[in-house]
Amino acid sequence: MEDLNIQYVNMEQSENMEKHRTEGFSDSKTLVVRRGDPFKIGVQLKGRPFNPKTDSLMIKVMLGRLYVLMPVTFSKKTSSSHWKACIDPQGFNPHKPSIFLSSPASAPVGCYRFQLCVLSQDGKRSCTYGKFILLFNPWCSDDAVHIPFEDQREEYVQSDSGLLFMGTAMNLVSRPWSFDQYEPGVLETCLNLLQVSPQHQKSQRRDYLNRNNPVYICRVVSAMINCEDDRGVLKGNWSSDFKEGVHPSMWTGSGDILKQWAQSGYSPVRYGQCWVFAAVMCTVMRVLGIPCRVVTNFNSAHDTNDNLVIEEYYSEKGQKLNHSKDSIWNFHVWVECWMNRRDLESGLDGWQVLDPTPQERSGGVFCCGPAPVKAVKNRRIDLLYDIPFVYAEVNADIHKIIMSQGKVVSFSKDTERVGSFICTKAVGFPRFQNITGNYKCIKSPTSTLTSRSSIISEESTLSREGSSKGVSVSLTLDKSPVAGEPVRFMVKVMNKQSVAKTMKVHLNAQAKEYNNSPSDTFWEAHGFTKLAPMQVMVLHQQIVPAEYEDVVGDDLINLAVVLEDVESHERVLASEEINIASPQLTIQIADENSIMPNKEQTATLIFTNPFSNPVSGVLTVAGAGLIKGKIQFSMSPLRPGGRVEQRLTFIPTMVGAKMLQASLSLKNLNCTIRGFKMVSVNRK
Repeated sequence: MEDLNIQYVNMEQSENMEKHRTEGFSDSKTLVVRRGDPFKIGVQLKGRPFNPKTDSLMIKVMLGRLYVLMPVTFSKKTSSSHWKACIDPQGFNPHKPSIFLSSPASAPVGCYRFQLCVLSQDGKRSCTYGKFILLFNPWCSDDAVHIPFEDQREEYVQSDSGLLFMGTAMNLVSRPWSFDQYEPGVLETCLNLLQVSPQHQKSQRRDYLNRNNPVYICRVVSAMINCEDDRGVLKGNWSSDFKEGVHPSMWTGSGDILKQWAQSGYSPVRYGQCWVFAAVMCTVMRVLGIPCRVVTNFNSAHDTNDNLVIEEYYSEKGQKLNHSKDSIWNFHVWVECWMNRRDLESGLDGWQVLDPTPQERSGGVFCCGPAPVKAVKNRRIDLLYDIPFVYAEVNADIHKIIMSQGKVVSFSKDTERVGSFICTKAVGFPRFQNITGNYKCIKSPTSTLTSRSSIISEESTLSREGSSKGVSVSLTLDKSPVAGEPVRFMVKVMNKQSVAKTMKVHLNAQAKEYNNSPSDTFWEAHGFTKLAPMQVMVLHQQIVPAEYEDVVGDDLINLAVVLEDVESHERVLASEEINIASPQLTIQIADENSIMPNKEQTATLIFTNPFSNPVSGVLTVAGAGLIKGKIQFSMSPLRPGGRVEQRLTFIPTMVGAKMLQASLSLKNLNCTIRGFKMVSVNRK
């Protein structure tokens, strides 16, 4: 009788990856599938036909040294709780049988190998080998990362671009970011990140067993994005010296960072700050199949002594002082991942906070989370993981203190500013979604960012003994500042006494980075004003562009007013931290409703110089699925008010919603101008 042998196996990549919604990873030479759902393996036999009565097929699936051995049956029933291999008896071909292999919805993720053997009745066997990559499956209801709505799965797993929100709560800056999960090599690098981790190096067996759990995976990845304890992806740098690497603001996507990390032999990439750490982690989680979104917390507290109080010190002339180890970042960026928390009590499933920026240790390692958002809101600080730290980030009080000659001369408390606005990108639209109410109880739940005025006020009685005599002051911006226009604001002063007063007025503006105390004063104004009994007075002020142009872009301004009663020398303070929005790059695309793969398109980039001086720089254009790599253009000096147009052609390679993004790095200003355009690439 003729021998029965396996000639080859066909992994049916195109069919399987379309069904498993992994077709974006088509550059991978390895089949990519999701756990909990079956996939097809075609087997080409040679010799005599396969006889189900006398011949059998066995398959051994291996992850490292872990394995499961199973017969290939003729029962099409699949199970989400254990591995199963079967042949559909209705479509059975004895020369080319198709095997359907299904994994449990709780299988560990990673790169699997398998051995397929055909055994004859006489004991002869023929074997072949193959491999596949298994990811989490948010489409499978039995998977711990199942998220119920299709538009959420498209946004939080499949989308390869997004927006990061920066600036201030009153003047949001939308920064385009390319997550790049489908770019060549990114999938393999994300899987290698798990292999490089200390957990895997310490015990491969234990690591592979734990990879079934998204909580475990999240903590591993959160630690591996920074390099404080391991061979992590990014080195943080919050100084002003970036000569040894790339300024964090210059990154536009995760792909370049992950590729550089892999090509260097897993040496940390220099440099990252919070939004870069978070965006790269979002890429890794989406690659692995865990729904993930980037979140910005405006006025984020870093409470080093766990007392839920942040102290801010000012001089008697309104200059902010660097006297506290605690700090408030104008914004801080982390990620949320969606999963069931089977390790906790019920009611804590859903979004979980994870923060890869190295701030504090968790379990001895620089990582943070997963902290259930619902537990943060309800202050369940007894639960895992890191809920007290996240709670403080969104709930701490601010104590504002005015110092004079080493003594405290005024004190006020602000309970509203920290965590005043928390947002993420909206599902399916290039705009923010307000999620503040997920984290904390809001006094006015109907309020939104657009309904809040740019105002912060402080009140203080002029007698610390509790006298009813007092003055109030508020600082209000006329509108959100825009580059090239004066920053206009008004100071509203109210005398709450029935006697006249003479007040010293000190106004001060300092440049600052989002996570640091301000630097030296760049603008100030001082004077006197007289207040009649119970009078309300409004003082109008402005800072002209020539005075602030050095702080356009990523820098911010700490604006403060201190009123001093000439007679009693007691003071009251109001302050606001503002950002001046950079001008926008406009991107126009011809025939944008008829964009198809492999068809050349034309885009036009437009920039108008709003600054008082000529500007020049380098224009960089990128777009995952639209452009391979990056395209750069040099921009000659452009006069104030001048307009420049740059045309380019591109050929889309992937269908779906894609982002074309551009950045103009100006040489003579510390400023990068950005713009983006969402492009819908339709199937032919």
